[in-house]
Amino acid sequence: MRIYWNGKSKNIIGPRVRALRQAAGLTQKALAQRLQLQGFDVTDLTVLRIENGTRFVPDYELKALAKVFQVSYETLLDGADSEN
Repeated sequence: MRIYWNGKSKNIIGPRVRALRQAAGLTQKALAQRLQLQGFDVTDLTVLRIENGTRFVPDYELKALAKVFQVSYETLLDGADSEN
């Protein structure tokens, strides 16, 4: 498998994940715990790396994050909920 990235950030959802997490009043550890309840091996360090753009986010984790925050995939990908 070959992974492509722009050399600056390994994901485009990091800033949106941080904003949603903070708006929900969650710590990185609390977000990691919610993802763990869904069966994902995630720590607060993983969340930090996602938010900083230093970790790739596979599609199944994108789905889990959308579920935790109760938003659409589009909201995570471009910051604009397509339903509005």
